Amino acid sequence: MSAPFGRRLADAVAARGPLCVGIDPHPPLLAAWGLTDDPDGLARFTDAVVDALAGSVAVLKPQLAFYERHGSRGLAVLEDAVARARAAGALVLLDAKRGDIGSTMDAYGDYLRPEHPLSVDAMTVSPYLGPGSLQPAVDTARQQGGGLFVLARTSNPDAGTLQHALVGGRSVAQVVVDTVRGWNTPGWVIGDPLPAVRDVAGRLGPATGSFGVVVGATLREMDLDLDGLSGPILAPGLGAQGGSVADLRRLFGSDRAVVPTVSRDVLAAGPDPAALRVAADRWTAELAG
Repeated sequence: MSAPFGRRLADAVAARGPLCVGIDPHPPLLAAWGLTDDPDGLARFTDAVVDALAGSVAVLKPQLAFYERHGSRGLAVLEDAVARARAAGALVLLDAKRGDIGSTMDAYGDYLRPEHPLSVDAMTVSPYLGPGSLQPAVDTARQQGGGLFVLARTSNPDAGTLQHALVGGRSVAQVVVDTVRGWNTPGWVIGDPLPAVRDVAGRLGPATGSFGVVVGATLREMDLDLDGLSGPILAPGLGAQGGSVADLRRLFGSDRAVVPTVSRDVLAAGPDPAALRVAADRWTAELAG
């Protein structure tokens, strides 16, 4: 078993900064790069992004749907890209948003197994069949050193219609956060005082567990209790979606393990590899400022 994802993420962020770059080869972006919307164009796009960024950014986040739409040849492109990105030192977070029950969820969790053809470091999952539905993937993540990011408080305009619904006095989004908090602190019971946790160096503080939540960087206000999460927060929405580094600090403060995600603002700089690196480096520098 490899080192737990939370530890590998902390090491990658310490070495490279916290930036996560999404790889989203949707048809308009392929066209903007002068590429065809087929497996060949997909491969050229993906190779350019991986070659330019895998050696410098902490996390690359390919969106699975844009590869699945090209069938088996698209998935072959992604398999090759994931292997090359990880070999270059980037962690790969598969943006799959999978959520199901029983053996089906167990099969989705196989993406975290090293023998899987599309083996990744972590993946995004949806909890809306109930928190217990994700247990097979949680078990696999623990066994294999993988990570999960669970959709909690997303920034799409109508997210609140479900995520603000109340369950026993807590919002659905808060139930998700509390569930993930429990995965990172085994034995903790919701309602009990939060235990003191230690980071990988043994210091008291916000330890980085392998289970995180997705909370949008474009929220008007933070309406969740994230204290004691002990895991990373994936914060999409920077750049083209309107989120800024100032928003990150306003929403999350400075003492949480936040992984900010940028896609269009970096990818729009392509296809020139040097321009892609400059765009990513600009965000890395701003996040460090």
